[in-house]
Amino acid sequence: MNLRIPGPTPVPREVAEAGAADMINHRGPEFAEIIGRVTEGAKRVFQTSNDVLILTTSGSGGMEAAVVNHVSPGDKVLVVTIGVFGKRFLEIVQTYGGNPTELAFDFGTAADPARIDAALAADPELKAVLVTHNETSTGVTNPLKEIAEVVRKHDRLLIVDAISSLSSIPVETDAWGLDVVVSGSQKGWMVAPGLAFISVSPRAWEAQAKCTTPRFYFDLQRARSSAEKGQTPWTPAVSLYFQLDRALQILFAEGLENVYARHHRLAEKTRRGLLDLGLELFAAEGHRSDTVTAVKVPEGVDGSLITKTARTEFGTVLAGGQGSLSGKIFRFGHLGLVSDEDVDNGLRAVAQTMERLGYKTPTPA
Repeated sequence: MNLRIPGPTPVPREVAEAGAADMINHRGPEFAEIIGRVTEGAKRVFQTSNDVLILTTSGSGGMEAAVVNHVSPGDKVLVVTIGVFGKRFLEIVQTYGGNPTELAFDFGTAADPARIDAALAADPELKAVLVTHNETSTGVTNPLKEIAEVVRKHDRLLIVDAISSLSSIPVETDAWGLDVVVSGSQKGWMVAPGLAFISVSPRAWEAQAKCTTPRFYFDLQRARSSAEKGQTPWTPAVSLYFQLDRALQILFAEGLENVYARHHRLAEKTRRGLLDLGLELFAAEGHRSDTVTAVKVPEGVDGSLITKTARTEFGTVLAGGQGSLSGKIFRFGHLGLVSDEDVDNGLRAVAQTMERLGYKTPTPA
């Protein structure tokens, strides 16, 4: 089965096998060595000298940790939304009593740094900005570097969901001045779901010391204190640490710059192939993601049947639209363990699926 969704992504065989190793004492010296090694490896991927903590949870758990450690009840914050996962940040802030202002952009478009600049200038009480770097629900990548420049100009805290970008698309945590950055193991890291990574800047630790939101499992200070002793505060997903240790070796053997270049090349190939079929891409040109491509369902095609037909008849798993985009788009993932052959086979399956559902590829002029 060709898994062409934006996560979970395929796990390399040697990574999966690493996770099958014999269990060890998670309070013992062997695991302490692994924690130290994978933490330093994660820092290389984050491109940071800040603390990087590894939590046994999903990416959404990492997002929640970012909120409950840095946003107090009543705090005014700016939540930039361009899709479903930006809306998730908004919902988490609301759940814990924060006072969010939503700066919403049309789905399929990227956030405009100038509008973020204006929003921050208009309300000096906004303490932080929360933004999604790469929105998998729409196939859009935000101009994070430019957004960060605006946020730092106003001296606000910047909290970033980089779950589907980090390790596949460049994220320069220190160089861009990102305060809190979250990622997840099931994306470009090529590890099974269950680990979240979160980097915390000195500015963010200062904010956390003043944060009054109740927290227990997701208390990052507990996580940092335990990590200093080579442990985690709670029982970790030991087998996933084994996988991460091996996956990082694979990433560094390829070289991060080569990883980014491969993702960009295969994304371009995917986009060209879909356009050659006469299909229309959902994301605005110039901000299309290198990890997932969103495609508009053609007129006359039942969008609810695309993923089912591709899976059952052509051995390819595509992702459907989420929320308000259900039945209106489908998504083709190309991140993590992905090759030219995977993309070629995926494009062929899309063509066959569309033909089966009555779509006629336009004849070239």
